[in-house]
Amino acid sequence: MNEKHIEKKLREAVRGMGGIAAKFVSPGWDGVPDRLLLFSGGKAAFVEVKKPGGKLKPLQQKRKRQLEALGFKVYVLDGIEQIGGILDDIQTT
Repeated sequence: MNEKHIEKKLREAVRGMGGIAAKFVSPGWDGVPDRLLLFSGGKAAFVEVKKPGGKLKPLQQKRKRQLEALGFKVYVLDGIEQIGGILDDIQTT
């Protein structure tokens, strides 16, 4: 299973819940998470998708800390079995 497959499953699951899994690109601010998840009720979170067992690069770790310091949820997803738990967590916070 590769990163692209995991990301596709994430997009499908979010869409199935009525949400948006926008590709997050920020020119001039490297290391940002891959996806911005948006749901009704103003619920939002960032997701960095990795291949199974993949780790964040140092700049990605920094961006994760920065976003979390601002109060955003940031998840690292490296397997489709994690998708349900991540989406449940976003909905309950």
